[in-house]
Amino acid sequence: MWADAPLLFATLSATIFATTAHADVLIGQTSGFTGSVAASVKEATDGAKLYLDSVNKAGGVHGEKIKLISLDDKFDPKLAAENAKTLIVDNNVLALFLTRGTPHNQAIMPLLTEHRVPLVAPSTGAMVLHKPVHPWLFNVRATYQREAERAVQHLSLIGIEKIGVAQVDDSFGADAVVGVMAGFAAVGKTAAFVEKFDRAHPDFKSTVAKTQSTSAQAVIILGSGQAVVDGVTALRDSGSRVQIVTLSNNASSGFVASLGKNARGIIVGQVFPYERSRNAAIVTEAQALSTAQGHGDITPAMVEGFAGAKVLVEALRRAGPHPTRQKLRDTLENMQKVNIGGLEISYGPNDHSGLDFADLSIVGEGNRFVR
Repeated sequence: MWADAPLLFATLSATIFATTAHADVLIGQTSGFTGSVAASVKEATDGAKLYLDSVNKAGGVHGEKIKLISLDDKFDPKLAAENAKTLIVDNNVLALFLTRGTPHNQAIMPLLTEHRVPLVAPSTGAMVLHKPVHPWLFNVRATYQREAERAVQHLSLIGIEKIGVAQVDDSFGADAVVGVMAGFAAVGKTAAFVEKFDRAHPDFKSTVAKTQSTSAQAVIILGSGQAVVDGVTALRDSGSRVQIVTLSNNASSGFVASLGKNARGIIVGQVFPYERSRNAAIVTEAQALSTAQGHGDITPAMVEGFAGAKVLVEALRRAGPHPTRQKLRDTLENMQKVNIGGLEISYGPNDHSGLDFADLSIVGEGNRFVR
């Protein structure tokens, strides 16, 4: 028996080494792969996979492949929290990633603290994710308030005086409208009207009526996916040619396609460089990978996912082999002036915002975003 001990030890050692060498880094995602935001969720996830797949093909990070476990929460905040707990407890993920929706991320945030697990690149620009700083949450995009303020200032600059607001009646709408009001204050104007609509059952009859009665020249619709499509349809079906603006949570080709004949001329906020820019390194890198992998043109939502994946991978590299949740969190918080392709990401104990880039685009010919 003891004569076989060296062979047994060698076999066990080889097994343990092989298991360690080929272990996966498990990353969890809960998002609305079905439901009203499915199109943009798919595009953002596809963008993340462009980079993650390329990293895995090159050998992974410290010899470990990154495995993204994605669960569908149907854009339901309660289900998002349930999925997050499953990923954290049952799947034992190292981190959560690219979770979509303001109330959804709010529902998840207590779990981050309870289980001491980081969340990287939540797909929302809600201020509540930025201030106060959550020690386990790391943003990779500007706030909705920043881009909403920018939108109002742009409308004022091009001579639009009467601007109405239709906001979803949830934490996302309440957050984004703060930026809209800051924009009005900056240009010395007030809203022509502010109307709320239900997230689950949006009805835009009142918005249409207020648009007509106030002679509004523009309407900013603060909502997600199909709800915004419904609002645009209601306004256009009423005969209104009012300028319509929405935010970057709808910056996807799927959203534009769902608008159909009403797409052209809609203004959409953007929080990453132009997806067809040759001057933005992150864009050219993402497009090159998309082409190499047999996919088509990238979209704004894909750039968001791609950027989030670059931040996640860089943190994994810096954290070293076999990182713990705590090590990954600490590594993220100490990342300073990290270039992810022409954009610099910085975090610190008092700032987990990452980026502050905000721009606008308009849907032009061929239903493509133009800046």
